Amino acid sequence: MYGGLFRVDTGSAESVAPASALEAIGIVPAGVIAVEHADATVEDLPFGVMRIEFMGEMREGRVVFGPEDVEPVIGTAALEAIGITVDPETKTLRRVTAEQ
Repeated sequence: MYGGLFRVDTGSAESVAPASALEAIGIVPAGVIAVEHADATVEDLPFGVMRIEFMGEMREGRVVFGPEDVEPVIGTAALEAIGITVDPETKTLRRVTAEQ
């Protein structure tokens, strides 16, 4: 299990972590995805599938093998898969309910 913390990044669709950290816990590349960086450049990076546990929910989701200096982040795709959303008014995380 990855022992580090992941920051929630609502500006990022994908989750990302340093490639060596993912490899160390046995995650292997499953494909390649085009990732757009903040400066609008696009780079093809490998991704794998990992188990994501967040706020008591567990799902599998895609994680991008990032450079060694990347801060591990959970992107919106993983949050949505787990049923979590960001409340734009309070800037807090909350569970999505059936009524929403």
